[in-house]
Amino acid sequence: MGRVRVLIGPDAALPEVYAASRSPWLRSNMVATVDGATTGSSGTSKTINSDADSEVFALLRELADVIIVGAGTARSENYAPNPKPMVVVSRSASVPESLLEGEHGPVLLATVSRADKLDHARELLGPDNVLVLGSHRVDLAELRRLLEARGYQQLLAEGGPHLLRDLLDQGCVDEVDTTVVPQLIGGTHPRMLDGPPVDVPLRLHTLVEQDGTLLARWLVDR
Repeated sequence: MGRVRVLIGPDAALPEVYAASRSPWLRSNMVATVDGATTGSSGTSKTINSDADSEVFALLRELADVIIVGAGTARSENYAPNPKPMVVVSRSASVPESLLEGEHGPVLLATVSRADKLDHARELLGPDNVLVLGSHRVDLAELRRLLEARGYQQLLAEGGPHLLRDLLDQGCVDEVDTTVVPQLIGGTHPRMLDGPPVDVPLRLHTLVEQDGTLLARWLVDR
């Protein structure tokens, strides 16, 4: 693996480069090709991941107190159980089975009162781990407040594009971490955001290069 070069930001080890600016803090993390695709030929991000992206992905999980992910992304990316608490966001109250296989940390569900599978989710996870936040749309700002009240100060959202768009739209995000891999694939693939337009100004905090992969920390400019 090539040397890590910090192009903008502190010339330090990666854990220091990616240290959160304060606490509590919610950051997102997404990967894309140069032409903006967030999935590759497999229909998942696995075929566009680079070694540098995988290293930072693992580091951000290590730094986080809790991981937030959309149910669709957890399912399509075949998320494995994790010792860190994981919050699944699903309007249907659907919990990906792969997260409950074997040893795993707490799994929470953020959903709505009209969810089809609400009763089943409560039986599966326990009522205290099913957070009903709204009737039709998950109130993500309230989700953040509840997680912080439970002691989770460093929050990591891993997507997908619908969830990240909604988190930004509801003013929940402090930092957007992006990885751009040196690859062009064309075709029709999701972008980092999917859904109605949003307009969120960002300010570049850090830019790192490794083997042609560009990793950036963008702060939401409120």
